[in-house]
Amino acid sequence: MRPAAQSPDIGRRRLVLGLGCERGTPPEELVALAMSVVADPGDIAFVATLDVRAEEPAMQAVARHYGVPLVTFTAARLEAETPRLANPSDIVFAHTGCHGVAEAAALAQAGDTARLVLGKTKSDRATVAIAESSQSFAAGCSQTDSATSQIDSKERV
Repeated sequence: MRPAAQSPDIGRRRLVLGLGCERGTPPEELVALAMSVVADPGDIAFVATLDVRAEEPAMQAVARHYGVPLVTFTAARLEAETPRLANPSDIVFAHTGCHGVAEAAALAQAGDTARLVLGKTKSDRATVAIAESSQSFAAGCSQTDSATSQIDSKERV
């Protein structure tokens, strides 16, 4: 008897870690928050957030910690995800122009059929959320030198 063939999904990543933070959030705070909710770091394919936070050291620190690309979206693109958010916020909308950052960014990157597996979780100055894609992302999609890659459409990486 031959052993069963391995699933093509072995070694594939399916989760997107969405992030939100106040300007100047200490990198240690956001990394610690992310680590507190991620059971298996190998499952994270992307870190995603609002485009105006792309240069925040905390965002870049989380992407480096997981060795994955940081992808960003405009407020208008994140606002399009509002119907799928578990925790839309009028306060977040007043500050950013979208009703959610962490949940919306995770869902936007994970795709139209993605689902939230962890709604918005907060620390003092930051939020995280996790979305699961219905499709696997290549396990080799990591980033070593560049801290930010921007996506500003409905296209997925």
